[in-house]
Amino acid sequence: MFKAEIYKMLFAQRSQFFRMVRQREAAAWPGWLNAAEASPLVHFARHLRRDEAAVHAALTQPWSNGQVEGHVHRLKLIKRSMYGRASFDLLRIRVLNAA
Repeated sequence: MFKAEIYKMLFAQRSQFFRMVRQREAAAWPGWLNAAEASPLVHFARHLRRDEAAVHAALTQPWSNGQVEGHVHRLKLIKRSMYGRASFDLLRIRVLNAA
């Protein structure tokens, strides 16, 4: 198989995966997973299969923890930027003022 053909196949599978996740198409999951396991995405597919219950929940449940993860990321960024520079009191003030 030529590199161009492999890249084309990877792009198609990536696009199908993004569409499936964004539109929450749980019915497309088994077919996509089987196709991915027979492609260069085999390692990615194996990792997804290990936590298949979480993937199924993500495709079927209406809620997400994205907003919480965003706040955690922001707090870690502030903490990392102040590491070794100031006391906990100054860190607390920066966190509260950033909100």
